[in-house]
Amino acid sequence: MADVESIYQRLIAEIKQIALLGSCASVLGWDKQTYMPKGGAGHRAEQLALLVGMIHERATAPQIGDYLTEIENSDLVSDPYSEAAVNVRELRRDYDRAIKLPRSLVEELARVATIAQQVWREAREKSDYALFQPHLTKILDLKHQEVCALNTGETPYDTLLDDYEPGETTENLTRVFSGLRDELVELVGAIAESGKKPDENILTRTYPINQQEEFGKTAAAQIGFNFDNGRLDITTHPFCSGIGPGDTRLTTRYNTHHFSESFFSIMHEAGHGIYDQGLNDEYYGTPMGSSISLGIHESQSRMWENFVGRSEAFWTHFFPKVQAAFPDALSDVSERDFYAAINTVAPSFIRVEADEATYNLHIMLRFELEQALIDGGLKAEDIPGVWNETFEKYLGITPPDDTQGCLQDIHWSGGGIGYFPTYALGNLYAAQFFEQARQDVGDLDAQFAEGVFEPLKNWLTEKIYSQGQRYRANELIEVVTGKPLSHEPLMRHLRAKYEPLYGI
Repeated sequence: MADVESIYQRLIAEIKQIALLGSCASVLGWDKQTYMPKGGAGHRAEQLALLVGMIHERATAPQIGDYLTEIENSDLVSDPYSEAAVNVRELRRDYDRAIKLPRSLVEELARVATIAQQVWREAREKSDYALFQPHLTKILDLKHQEVCALNTGETPYDTLLDDYEPGETTENLTRVFSGLRDELVELVGAIAESGKKPDENILTRTYPINQQEEFGKTAAAQIGFNFDNGRLDITTHPFCSGIGPGDTRLTTRYNTHHFSESFFSIMHEAGHGIYDQGLNDEYYGTPMGSSISLGIHESQSRMWENFVGRSEAFWTHFFPKVQAAFPDALSDVSERDFYAAINTVAPSFIRVEADEATYNLHIMLRFELEQALIDGGLKAEDIPGVWNETFEKYLGITPPDDTQGCLQDIHWSGGGIGYFPTYALGNLYAAQFFEQARQDVGDLDAQFAEGVFEPLKNWLTEKIYSQGQRYRANELIEVVTGKPLSHEPLMRHLRAKYEPLYGI
């Protein structure tokens, strides 16, 4: 056993070194999206290609496989939920996937994606999909090569989905989303028929950017994001980057005439950041110190953004503060009218600005198109037309240009195909976790109204963050709530919010 323990320690030491290389790439990636000058894209592409190639070479070294085999045949992993067993299980999964991918493919993906993201920004600014299309064609070709190399799913799309949501399948998502879609369409229809329309103009008055930043940071800090170990910057498409222990970076974008765009983006990314800051630093770089899946990660951003940040109780505490921060915009606005405005339900073009009721319809559109792109039924050059047609089918409106249509998201430019379904999964997981937290933690509404968020954060840290990858997502939801994932908690949450607001 002593020898096996020594082998295990050597394995973990090497994995942590690989993670440090990955964190260097993360810093370069963060800078690429925030401060890097436009002209630096080519050089940055070469830097990132070199780093990911080095990471891939070390992660696929035969010795890693030898270490894993030695440990897998020992008593060290007899308890499947022990630290060692979890690390070995997940490292084996990662290793078996990685050794199927040629280093040349990994490097080329990093190189092409870096350039594509730079072009995507320009295309988005100009609303010119034709500018971006050749780069997306290259990415799709490389993703097809990745699928052929991995060949791990029942369908090509399963293979890509598994990278973000281990064990999830297209078939299961289709089933879950179908049930959710039917009830969402019914709820959204009832809201439309109610005839009630909150005054959204409240949110498009003048909100100075300096005050937006200060107020957003204040709220993020109060719900639990530690700015001594993090920062907030500006980017085109908001994101959170967990560089490593003590360094978690949030980004947002500001619009002087759209309060919600930055505020709820900050709350959303702070939710991701709180998760990253809640991971066990001792286990950094290993599966036990890593998040479970993008769906679970998204559950935290959506929980803090929507279940907390758009709740009536939250604004019982924060409305006097937001009035003080923006007196010219809000001095004549009541708390009730403000709450109604930030929870308006109406079809909209931009996913990240969509309300809770229609948001998942945006995801279902992307889920459908991504499958067609990978299965070969949809070509890159046909995306704008098919996007608009499908958007009309799901949301009843047609994007007026590419910026508000198929160019709004950064994910495809970075090769993130298979990523989008995790957003809808995040909403589903968030609702089920939050419902359980209400039972375990006590009166969350009363706590929020007093500006107290630590009990919820502590519960999430205990149940989710500190667990690392001890459980897969479908196991964790049952461990925490005692039930498999269901769309019913999300629908209960939406009805409880919107039926009183819209009198339905």
